[in-house]
Amino acid sequence: MIGYIRADGTAEWEMMAKIRARDVAVNREVTAAVTDILENVRTNGDAAVRAYSERFDGWAPEAFEISREDWEAIAAKADPELVASLSRAAEKIRAFHEHEKQDSFVVTQESGVIMGQRVRALARVGLYVPGGTAAYPSSVLMNAVPAKIAGVKEVVMVTPPAKGGGANPDILAAALVAGVDRVFLAGGAQAVAALAYGTETFPRVDKIVGPGNIFVATAKKLLYGTVDIDMVAGPSEILVMADETANPAWLAADLMSQAEHDRMASSILLSTDEEVLVKTLAEVEKQMQALSRKDIIAASFEGYGAAVLCRSIDEMVTLANELAPEHLEVAMKNPLEYIGKLDNVGSVFLGQYAPEPLGDYMAGPNHVLPTGGTARFFSPLGVDSFYKRSSFLYYTEEALTGVKDDIIRIASAEGLTAHAHAIAVRFEEQE
Repeated sequence: MIGYIRADGTAEWEMMAKIRARDVAVNREVTAAVTDILENVRTNGDAAVRAYSERFDGWAPEAFEISREDWEAIAAKADPELVASLSRAAEKIRAFHEHEKQDSFVVTQESGVIMGQRVRALARVGLYVPGGTAAYPSSVLMNAVPAKIAGVKEVVMVTPPAKGGGANPDILAAALVAGVDRVFLAGGAQAVAALAYGTETFPRVDKIVGPGNIFVATAKKLLYGTVDIDMVAGPSEILVMADETANPAWLAADLMSQAEHDRMASSILLSTDEEVLVKTLAEVEKQMQALSRKDIIAASFEGYGAAVLCRSIDEMVTLANELAPEHLEVAMKNPLEYIGKLDNVGSVFLGQYAPEPLGDYMAGPNHVLPTGGTARFFSPLGVDSFYKRSSFLYYTEEALTGVKDDIIRIASAEGLTAHAHAIAVRFEEQE
């Protein structure tokens, strides 16, 4: 059950230390196993991917890439009403992320100086999508739609093959809705390696995004630098700030919506009203019994859940910024007044009618968010995640003459005489 804490300057900070200490470090045995997989795929390409597919998935397709005809045929098996909901969600995701577009710029200065920045999309991005019981079509939308808005020419999706062939229809339907260009049937660390290195069949990508198990997450982490990645994601998190106006039944439901993800997930409730806390804990016990993942929810609450009675709203804000949660709900009157105070958070949900699942599926802002306190310095996935930038500059002789002495002086102070010479040589004949 969720632990009850009265903030006293010590207890709440001990709670936060426990949350931060969650064992999300990659297991050494997993790291060793994944390292072997990566090297095998780098060296042996498709043959290694096929061997691992047969070993871990129980089946390897004759051709890894699924044809558009087969893709559409499998996607047609998805529930039409689900596809319609995914299409509506995609529209909202596009509408929000269109505002994130960036433009190149050029600036001019005196003496003929021209400088600027060129912004362009990555050429090819890989999207990993789990299959089986962990199939999340919403993640296909959240990863692929911003990439296409950025102008990525080719989004390549990999997803584990279903037992005996094919793939999850919901995943393939979501890929059509999101504008994915190619689909390959492969999963696990071997699929991530194939995207990072390229093989006879798999194209090499510039960036890999998307969720996965510990083997997938470890592969992405180890390959960072060979290829870019979205982030190293940890267990899900929700923090709720509530006052006396909050509905305990709704608070309980929202806390459980994240606890069901993982036994390591963290659900924290902060309130200045003791009655709200007590009633919410009672609602958790009541509602949890009817939920299919109640055992996971209970384990999550037992390990990393907390209900904290705070002494003031300012204390709640301080604790929220210190925890830097993935999701933060503000179930308080006048919730909009707190936007400017909540600096460390992945996504903020304001008011009684903005529960976290709204952001997961339909509102528009991205649900790929920083976890583990990294919201202090990381941002949600967005259109800018699929850009690369380069600067350019043009100087005339007159402009370089005006700064040459400063450059030579600084370069000489750093002991980089060749740097200084590259400037001075241009003026030797004139002096």
